Amino acid sequence: MNLYQLKIHEAHELIRDRKVSSEELLLSVLARVEDVEGIVQGFVTVTGDYALKKARETDQKIDRGQKVGPLTGIPFALKDNMCSKDILTTCSSKILKNFVPPYNAEVFDRLEEQGAVLVGKTNMDEFAMGSSTENSGYFSTRNPWDPARVPGGSSGGSAAVVAADEVPFALGSDTGGSIRQPASYCGVVGMKPTYGRVSRYGLIAFASSLDQIGPLTRDVRDCALVMNAICGQDPKDSTSAPVEVPDYSSFIGKPVKGIRMGIAEEYFSLGINDEVRKIVEKAIARLDSLGMGKVELSLPHTSYALPAYYLVSPAEASSNLARYDGIRYGFRYEDSESLLETYKKTRSVGFGTEVKRRIMLGTYALSSGYYDAYYLKAQKVRTLIKSDFDQAFEKCDVIVTPTAPTVSFRTGEKVRDPLQMYLNDVFTIPVSMSGLPAISIPCGFIKGLPVGLQIIGKPFDEGTILQVAAAFEESMPFEDMKPGFGSYAKGGA
Repeated sequence: MNLYQLKIHEAHELIRDRKVSSEELLLSVLARVEDVEGIVQGFVTVTGDYALKKARETDQKIDRGQKVGPLTGIPFALKDNMCSKDILTTCSSKILKNFVPPYNAEVFDRLEEQGAVLVGKTNMDEFAMGSSTENSGYFSTRNPWDPARVPGGSSGGSAAVVAADEVPFALGSDTGGSIRQPASYCGVVGMKPTYGRVSRYGLIAFASSLDQIGPLTRDVRDCALVMNAICGQDPKDSTSAPVEVPDYSSFIGKPVKGIRMGIAEEYFSLGINDEVRKIVEKAIARLDSLGMGKVELSLPHTSYALPAYYLVSPAEASSNLARYDGIRYGFRYEDSESLLETYKKTRSVGFGTEVKRRIMLGTYALSSGYYDAYYLKAQKVRTLIKSDFDQAFEKCDVIVTPTAPTVSFRTGEKVRDPLQMYLNDVFTIPVSMSGLPAISIPCGFIKGLPVGLQIIGKPFDEGTILQVAAAFEESMPFEDMKPGFGSYAKGGA
């Protein structure tokens, strides 16, 4: 096995025992990036020199006797909507093509405090608006399992670089499914924590009442390690919750017998592919065989989540993106004769089609005479959706569903049909609208393409989700399944 293929906990043991240095691990990762990035196109920025400096500093600290933590010397990637001081942060948008933040996102600071080593910033749908990473202002990322297909979105770059063994883990952001859906398409583990569990300080906002940062990893144990590092209240973020954070690693390996598993009929009828449904049903049967009790549920307002989301999130985006005016930072259209023309042309040229579509939709929903009919009504529907989950969790401990209704689709297949694109998030959006935690883990394959299983939990009960996910992963390991390209195709694995 090559060093770049190591999981976090495997690499940690080698660094701790002085069998491998942080620099050796990083150099293997950087060589892997150079080897396959021409195919994957998952990075917007590669910070090789910065990473090498950090890795060498880490090795010097270890030589001086500093304790080696779980993430010490571990390479990682950040989605390009998380601020990184003195490192380009663009949201994959031309309007921020030259933006270099003067401060770090809180999650970046926490990872660096743990000794993790930043390899680069990952490609995404512009301002996190999309389900395929085809809306990037620069280029489309490819799915490592089939480069003719999309990796999902908007955290498609983060999911793809983990799946392609370019980094052991990455952070993504999830507004309506943007961690879980690409995790499903790329065959990796992706968790959206409870809203408020992870600081959003330094996360460039899309929809502030929905956005949440979370990890993408190669297995559930690694997910728990990253969650330990990034979770917890932050005084710089007024929405971060003052809730105690447990040691998530302690949930890995616990038996799941007696944990009640809810099965909601709506998640097996809303446009789901038959083969995906069968694979998910087999996964549920496997969990049942591990001793989990099965409870049939109904979440009656599930079908309203998608239209409600596409009123709430664009409305918040319309407000958040008003700051990009070409005056203070970012792209400015220079050939203008007035201030008003500068505003108009900067935003017309700087924003992509999907971003402009959502700004217009959100502005309309908030406009005089339409606020009550659209935005306010959507918020009331959001309350009903959350109430469905509250009632369901009186009967069960977790809810198990498909992550996405299909496997990854071909690049260009849905880009001209926004409604079909939006339907990819039909199973993830209700969770986001309710602020709940959920994880996607691989549960099978259709013609070599991964299928994801979504496990939804109660607020701030990520531990139980990880416990169930780890038990399933141990009972159905897919470690021998790897994307067949790059070094794998050359016999490197």
